[in-house]
Amino acid sequence: MATKKRAFISFDYDHDEGTKTMLAGQANLADSPFDFKDASVKEHLTGDWKNKVRRRMDNIDFVVVLCGEHTHQASGVAAELEIAQEKKKEYFLLKAYPDKTCTKPTSALTSDKIYKWTWDNLKTLIGGGR
Repeated sequence: MATKKRAFISFDYDHDEGTKTMLAGQANLADSPFDFKDASVKEHLTGDWKNKVRRRMDNIDFVVVLCGEHTHQASGVAAELEIAQEKKKEYFLLKAYPDKTCTKPTSALTSDKIYKWTWDNLKTLIGGGR
């Protein structure tokens, strides 16, 4: 079996924690192409939290940005995406809810698209199909 890619999940902890749990759970499926490695945290990290996130991102292959209704107001998600961009980590934006208007973090590029969350789409996105 191919080596699974390691994922960092960036999400709005105050509004979208349940979707992060579901996404991390998909890593346990038999045909999953990824392992859940790390994610946003609610508690503020002591010291320079951005440097701690940078170090965490050293150990991942890509970032999934879960986009919910309030993601455009989530400064932590914006900062995590900026760090991923600085570190040139692969990332993609994933629509956390099929029936809600989901927004991009403020640091997203104009060209960044929010993709529909299906198992097939997720596997394609992790494989580099964008």
